[in-house]
Amino acid sequence: MTPTGAGGRVLLEIRDSVAHVTLNRPDKFNGLDRPMLDALVVTAGRIAADRSVRVVILAGAGAAFCAGLDIASFGTSPALLIRAGLKLPGRRTNLFQRCCWVWRELPVPVIAVLQGHCFGGGLQLALAADFRFAAPDCDLSIMEGRWGLIPDMTGSVTLRELVPMDVAKRLMMTAETFDGWQAREFGLVTGVSDDPRKDAEALAAQLIARSPDALTLGKRLLHRTWNQSPRRAFWTELVFQIRLLRGANHRIARAAHRARERPWFINRRVR
Repeated sequence: MTPTGAGGRVLLEIRDSVAHVTLNRPDKFNGLDRPMLDALVVTAGRIAADRSVRVVILAGAGAAFCAGLDIASFGTSPALLIRAGLKLPGRRTNLFQRCCWVWRELPVPVIAVLQGHCFGGGLQLALAADFRFAAPDCDLSIMEGRWGLIPDMTGSVTLRELVPMDVAKRLMMTAETFDGWQAREFGLVTGVSDDPRKDAEALAAQLIARSPDALTLGKRLLHRTWNQSPRRAFWTELVFQIRLLRGANHRIARAAHRARERPWFINRRVR
């Protein structure tokens, strides 16, 4: 695996078209300090630039996915937190938001594997993935409420896409801790099992058997049209479909279907 960031905070290994990304601070339950925030952004950038990657599996080293923001690592002065929270001119996000949102914006599906603690910023990072598989005894919480705060790492968008408003309010206001099965009932995770990584790898195998261009534009289509009017959504899907129809991977899929063979797609062509 290739380490990213100071102290190898994030590990990246690409094999068989799947990028395996591991938060690598197990002694701190993969708590988010400044080097890890930076490393998450850099790692996502490397994946986006590699058109051979078709799927990402995002997990945590050791006993936890991510215990959330490691406030102590920022010192006693709030200035460091404020500096990381500032939004630079021309950017839609600050660093706290960007380290989560970059996974949402990746042109490939992202699957998160959740075990142990998944708190606060760690949960918001998981919600930025396209799919989440959790262990039954995984502990999840929008922990910010315990500190008199609100989720501010893109959770306001990802939560509203997954759960009704009353559920989002309850989890945000109470900061209650819930397990994998409850998360499934709320609609926050895709599946629950004793081996969530195995489930993630099984889904990844299904996805890489499909056109990487269709995966990219399928993800983008739903994100772009989710709150659009039907008229705009229909136009967007038409434009995307024309791009796919004109692409080499569509021709490969058609030829393989006629020959009743497995399609061997070329690397992703759309950005």
